[in-house]
Amino acid sequence: MIGGLLLLAIGLLWVGQGTGVVAWPRTSFMINQLQWAGYGVGMGALGLVMIWQGTC
Repeated sequence: MIGGLLLLAIGLLWVGQGTGVVAWPRTSFMINQLQWAGYGVGMGALGLVMIWQGTC
């Protein structure tokens, strides 16, 4: 469960940075890079599956 929550939180951060919504930290190479938003969606989905299954 903790692992799933962690993956979900990181995934949401990556989506925010990749879409330019979250500009933190200012020098991040991920800001406004849509590929990172895609990676974040995948990681967040994996986190949701882990939470749903109750693993980790």
